[in-house]
Amino acid sequence: MNCFRSIRLAMVVLVPAAAISLGIATASAESPAAAPPAAAPAASPSAAPAKPPAAAETPAAPAAAPVQAADPFGEETTLAPKTVVVLKGSANWDSAFETLIGSFKTLSALLDKQGIKSAGNPMIVYTSTDDTGFTFLAEIPVDQDPKSLAKDMSMGKSPDGKALKFVHRGSYDNMDNTYEAITNHLDDKKLEAKDTFIEEYITDPLKTAEDKLVINVYVPLK
Repeated sequence: MNCFRSIRLAMVVLVPAAAISLGIATASAESPAAAPPAAAPAASPSAAPAKPPAAAETPAAPAAAPVQAADPFGEETTLAPKTVVVLKGSANWDSAFETLIGSFKTLSALLDKQGIKSAGNPMIVYTSTDDTGFTFLAEIPVDQDPKSLAKDMSMGKSPDGKALKFVHRGSYDNMDNTYEAITNHLDDKKLEAKDTFIEEYITDPLKTAEDKLVINVYVPLK
C-alpha cells in the first residue's frame, strides 16, 4: 500500500509540474523576443545525456564469474604407501561417523602426548562391510614411530597401487549418494574393484563441521 501511495503522490506532483512547464513553453512560443533564449537550453540537455548511458554500461562487462574445475570423478591415480599409525575398529552404520571420529581422536591424542606431528591427512580403510556395520582401520601418516602404542594400535603402511579417485563434499550421512554414483561408474566402465576402499579426509574431521567435509574416496582396482 505504501508503494502505491508513493506512486500516486509522485503523479500528483509531476502532472501540475508538467502543466506549468507546458504553459511556460507556450508563452515563450508566442513572444518573438523569447525565441532565441529558448533554443539555447534545448541544445545543452541533448549533448549532456549522451555520456551517462555509456558509463553505466562499462562496469557491466567484467561481471563474468570464474569457472571452477569439477572435482575428480573416477580419475585414475596411483597411491604411494605411507608409514601410518593404525587403530583397528568396528562400527554400526547408525553410529558410523561418531565411531570414526572417536578413532581419530584416540590416535591424535597419542601423537600429541608424544610430540609427534601427522605427516598427512587421516584416512579410513574399510576392510569389511555388511548390512549392520563394518570393520575399518583408522590411519594417520607419521614421519617417526611412536615410542609406545595403545591397545589395538600398530604401525603399518597405507594402501598403495592403482585406484580411482572420487571426491565427496558434505556430511558423512550423504556419502550413500557418492558411493551409489561410484558403483554406477564402475558398472558402466566394467571395472572390477578390490574388496576395500579408502577415505582420505582433506578437511580436518575433528575441527570441520560435518556438512563442510571434503573427502577423497579411493577405490583400488584389481
